[in-house]
Amino acid sequence: MTVRHRGLAIDWFGYATVRIETPEGFVAYLDPGRYGVLTGEWEPDTPGVGHPPARDYAPRDGDLVCVTHDHHYDSDAVRRVAGEDATLVVYEAVDAANVSRDVEPVEGLPYHVERVGYGDEVAFDGVEVRAIPAYNEPDGPHTREGGEPYHPEGFGCGFVLEIGGATALWPGDSDVLPDQEAVDATLLLPPIGGSFTMDREGAADLAETIAPELVLPIHYNTFAALEADSGAFAADVAGRGIPVVLDER
Repeated sequence: MTVRHRGLAIDWFGYATVRIETPEGFVAYLDPGRYGVLTGEWEPDTPGVGHPPARDYAPRDGDLVCVTHDHHYDSDAVRRVAGEDATLVVYEAVDAANVSRDVEPVEGLPYHVERVGYGDEVAFDGVEVRAIPAYNEPDGPHTREGGEPYHPEGFGCGFVLEIGGATALWPGDSDVLPDQEAVDATLLLPPIGGSFTMDREGAADLAETIAPELVLPIHYNTFAALEADSGAFAADVAGRGIPVVLDER
């Protein structure tokens, strides 16, 4: 289904892929692609939870495409969603050479590319994009066996979008961090899958701190490690007096 917020039309396609459209027709995508969310096909050896919707999605209507880190960089998906004159806002550390999948270099794509680091802002066509820190704490629960965080500081970012009179926060693949808690967001798009990011309890705490007008959880149930009880999350957030919606197909 399409979620409505302050005139925006918001769609979650699965994994971290979100489409936001303003009433004027400006279209932004967050972390498009991977795990069949645009093609309807699972990648090989993916332990799927459920099945993505059957689709071959390639509208090429995006004015803005944001990419947080290597794990979410999918050049084929960018080409599927980006319009001819699109701007790509890509975290500075994203590097095709460090991606084990077959992807094109970011600067080789036929679009205008803006590289951003923590705190950097990009503005165009009435939309503002700001990059904020996103990482797993070294002494937190989301680390590998040797103690290395899945997402160390400097590996990726989150994004704050000022778009169509709303402020959308996509924290990225991250634990709950002070920079997220300081955002005056009207729309919160938290990951709730746990394992590699904040879990549903942490995301509910973040929602309570920010107190947005609407919470739409993403980045869960794509594969086994991201299984989450979205119904329990929604009940938890609603019980704290915060509007919440699930976009589940």
